[in-house]
Formats: sequence, structure tokens, C-alpha cells
Amino acid sequence: MAAATRFPHSVLCLISALDWHGISTQIPHQIHLAVERDARLPVLDYPPVAGYRFSGRAFSAGIDRVDVDGIVLNVYNPEKTLVDCFKFRNRIGTDVVLEALELYRTRKTFLPGRLMEYARICRVANVMAPYLEAKREMPAKVL
Repeated sequence: MAAATRFPHSVLCLISALDWHGISTQIPHQIHLAVERDARLPVLDYPPVAGYRFSGRAFSAGIDRVDVDGIVLNVYNPEKTLVDCFKFRNRIGTDVVLEALELYRTRKTFLPGRLMEYARICRVANVMAPYLEAKREMPAKVL
């Protein structure tokens, strides 16, 4: 909440958003925040913050505004979060991304069309398509 009040125009993203939506077993060691391309990156000593610059629709699409004890928290929805994780897969690890995709598939309503919509916006549709096809054809397993 400290980061949300200090940086009200930022959006919770990547591993922090995966954790928020319950689609990761990773424990975020930093709060991952997205800001617009021209904005100053968020910096805090505590809690530690990792900032990412997104531009245009890649920043504005898929934001949910959640009221937590009177404080509005901006967080990307599960589908946009997964797409962003694919975009930053080299930074956060492909294993984290694939685990999140599997957890999303088993714990949430699997919406491949919505995932591909965000993938086109974020320019990772060609990367994601094979993974979504494979997940669509596989029976769901419980983790």
C-alpha cells in the first residue's frame, strides 16, 4: 500500500500482479510497478520497488482499479499480467511464466482470445500462440 500511495499513477505488474491474482508460487522480493514511458521510474528503499516503462496501450490496457481500505490500487488483470510476463520472460524467467500460465488455466477462467488480444497490443502474439495452443489441447491438471 505504501507504493500505491507514493506512486498513484503506477500499476502493479509482473510477479507482484501474479501474486495478487494467486497465479504464482513465487514470492515477490520487490514490488513490480509499471509506469508510462516518459514517467520517472518509482524508487523506494522500503519496500523495494522495481520499475518498468510501458508505452501507449501496453501501459493503459487491462488495468483494474481495486479499492483496498480506501486506497485505490491499480493492478493489471490476470490476462494482461500473463502477457507482460511473456514480454519480460528473459528478466523474470520462462519457468515462472509457464508456471503462471498453468495456474491461470487451472484456477481462473481460461480466456485464450482475451490473452491474444493483449498479446497483440504488447507485440508478443507470435511468442505466446504456441503455448496457448498447447495449453488449450491439454486436459487441466490440479496443482
